[in-house]
Amino acid sequence: MNRYTAVIYKEQNWYVAECPEVGTTSQGKTMDEAVSNLQEATSLYLEEFPRISIGRSYITTFEVPVIVDQ
Repeated sequence: MNRYTAVIYKEQNWYVAECPEVGTTSQGKTMDEAVSNLQEATSLYLEEFPRISIGRSYITTFEVPVIVDQ
């Protein structure tokens, strides 16, 4: 079993889930549904395009200053 990262955000009425290691994306009405759909999409993708493990990914945050229009 391989472990991948799911980055989830909300767009209007949908939750969007992305897997940065593979590049797959999916969506759902709930976060759980979005992750479940992402799991399926990633599994199907990896059946067609197997990948060699490159190690665990790390997620961090960073800040960018807000520019106010004048």
